Amino acid sequence: MDHPKEAPHADVSAVAALDEPTRRRLYDHVVRQPGPVSRDEAAAALGLALRTAAFHLERLADESLLDVVYERRSGRTGPGAGRPAKLYKRSTKQVTVSLPERNYELAGRLLAQALEESEDTGEPVRTVLHRKAHELGTWLAGQDHTGVFDLLERYGFEPRHDGEVIVLGNCLFHALAREHTQTVCGMNLHLLRGVLHGLDEDRLQACLAPAPGRCCVRLEPAS
Repeated sequence: MDHPKEAPHADVSAVAALDEPTRRRLYDHVVRQPGPVSRDEAAAALGLALRTAAFHLERLADESLLDVVYERRSGRTGPGAGRPAKLYKRSTKQVTVSLPERNYELAGRLLAQALEESEDTGEPVRTVLHRKAHELGTWLAGQDHTGVFDLLERYGFEPRHDGEVIVLGNCLFHALAREHTQTVCGMNLHLLRGVLHGLDEDRLQACLAPAPGRCCVRLEPAS
């Protein structure tokens, strides 16, 4: 039997850096924002001293978990515009322990089940896949008796509110969705519809709304 390779030291160090509770809260806050975050904004959002927030944000940047960018928040340029603000955002580096979270095993299981049942019954594979995904979403909802936002957060979708809409900042099937968009996004759509069904959440509906840097599905107020 093949043994899994050891994670590179840099990745282990990066994950270890998140073991500190305040640092993890800061990381989670930054990656859930639609744009880069300043030290002042992060400190205010989490009720931290500015010095504490700055220390932990720098540690996250040192571990390549966050990228540092500089932008002028005033919108002015040229002399007198002031120094650009130091901002933090999610790093472009992907850690091998999967931050952001991916779940390719889940996708593989659903696709395999759909293929096998289709071969046995003659029903179209895509139809079976959508039904299996919906059933799984309903089952997940039955295991978690919290609200839809907390459930999505627990399973790594990184939800955030955008007005009355819930946007999902992370796609659990990112690489597959890029190469097999129609199949994987359709599966994800029915998975999330199953979640809403399982929670008896009739105030929201799952809709396809592809956009760069986020999940192809978002939850909108029901018509």
